[in-house]
This record gives sequence, C-alpha cells and structure tokens, in this order.
Amino acid sequence: MTTRRQQQVGEFLRAEISEIVQRDLNDPRLGLVSITRVEMSPDLRYAHAHVSVLGSDEEFGKALTALRGASGFIRRQLRPRMRLRHIPELTFESDRSMQYADTITRVLNELHDEPAAAGSDESSEDEPERE
Repeated sequence: MTTRRQQQVGEFLRAEISEIVQRDLNDPRLGLVSITRVEMSPDLRYAHAHVSVLGSDEEFGKALTALRGASGFIRRQLRPRMRLRHIPELTFESDRSMQYADTITRVLNELHDEPAAAGSDESSEDEPERE
C-alpha cells in the first residue's frame, strides 16, 4: 500500500522527469517517450519510472537504454528542483499499456465496422424487388 507522501513524490517526479527528458536530453535514441507513472519505495530512496515509447520494439529498446544511461544526469537535474534530503535512485521499466490499449481499440473498431459492412450486403439481397 502506498502512502500519500509516496504518491505525491511519485507524481512530482513523473512531471519533472518528463520535462527533463523533453527539454534537456538531446539523445537521438529518444523518440516519443512518455513517463506514464513513477512508483516510490517506502523510504523514498528508489523510484521506478514506467516508460512508454511510441514506435517499434527496436526503438523501445533503444529509448530504454538511453534513459538508463542518462539516469545520473536526470538525478543531477532533479537536485535543485526537489526538497528531499536524498534524490531517489532512478530505474526505468517498460510500460506497454499504451500499445496494448491501441491494439484493443483497433480490434474493437474492426469488430464494430465488420457487422455494419456485412449487414448492408445482406439487406440488399433479402429485399424483394418492387415493380
């Protein structure tokens, strides 16, 4: 169970890390990267940032490698922005929930469009010709 303080610090870190990644990191391996959530340890010394990347699996892997390599730089950028005695150690983990949601949306749209297309073909065959 997470405490209110863990949630507050996690949300603050999510916003700050997102800003640092967008503005301060100039790594070409970082495409469209989103920090979806940050989970804090109970003592606030460790932060697990969940990352979503728009692109292929190869781009996803490169972006995670780049973020893991830049974790020290990101921590140094966080120091003046945070009022904590210890800046949390950052770990970056993959979050494929956005890709999963996109897949489900596409499947649902295909299923929704499929009966409409099949229904329009059947209705023209079933109606008798009028003279």
